[in-house]
Amino acid sequence: MITGKYPSLRLRRNRKYKWIRRLVRENDLSSNDLILPIFLTEGKNKQIKIPSMPGIYRYSINMLPRVIDKALSNKIPMIAFFPNTPTNKKNNFGSESLNENNLVCKALRYAKRKYKNEIGFMTDVALDPYTSHGHDGLLKNNKILNDETNKVLIEQALLQAQMGCDILAPSDMMDGRIGEIRKALDKNNHTDVQLLSYAVKFASNFYGPFRDAVGSKSFLKGDKKTYQMDFSNSDEAIREVALDIKEGADLVMVKPGMPYLDIITNIKKKFKIPVFAYQVSGEYSLIKNGIKNKIINENAIIESLISFKRAGASAIVTYFANEVAKKII
Repeated sequence: MITGKYPSLRLRRNRKYKWIRRLVRENDLSSNDLILPIFLTEGKNKQIKIPSMPGIYRYSINMLPRVIDKALSNKIPMIAFFPNTPTNKKNNFGSESLNENNLVCKALRYAKRKYKNEIGFMTDVALDPYTSHGHDGLLKNNKILNDETNKVLIEQALLQAQMGCDILAPSDMMDGRIGEIRKALDKNNHTDVQLLSYAVKFASNFYGPFRDAVGSKSFLKGDKKTYQMDFSNSDEAIREVALDIKEGADLVMVKPGMPYLDIITNIKKKFKIPVFAYQVSGEYSLIKNGIKNKIINENAIIESLISFKRAGASAIVTYFANEVAKKII
């Protein structure tokens, strides 16, 4: 039995109808917040299913308009390219990353010629799609060679800039590479090319489907724990971001996304820099399979993306981008 007067303030008044919920909503999602990743494959007229990522495909270069046109109509601001390098082009040194006719370079030339500046294009700066050992850097005696890798990454970044890349995204987690790449870009008259540093990339268990998609999973020897971050740490993330901002990063990435919302919030509050989040392949596939098996409903997609905005993310790399954008524009 309730005695006395009800409280004068009832928060549920602001939840009573849909229109009032819309008026008082603190965070919202639009197509402006979304970045669409696209996987590339060799050949022509190819659209290849990725079994571990329901609804996601690898596209040959001539098939890119099929997905980019849709992104444009959905008002998505940027595309991110990731290559599935043929096995016969992989080696210990990742030398295919420096081939001006590799998948990423061909995709950039094609896309910039066709779309000009209607939409932005971001590319990955790292060696794992190109190495026969599946690591992001050069490997010797089971050890990643940081400084030697940086020399290759500089060349890779310059090549992608020459091909027309708008935002270079070093995801390798080598120490010092942002500063070295920035210096090289400026020296070679690429001062307007932006650097999105994967400053906070954890040695996560959520990357499996992505490694299937780019074809590195079966090649990976050991793990990446000596250069990607320990997922138990948060203060270290602040140190990583501070270093990369000092070296010239324009934007920073936190990867994966949902397990690290606290990291996104801490970085945004500390540095007031645009923070991007990557809703990685494992997160995507878990949600997709949950919907397929009727464990959750499709509204979980929006809920997951809003969580990034609530945490402070400026933008989200997500395989749901086209699917979500057409519902919210």
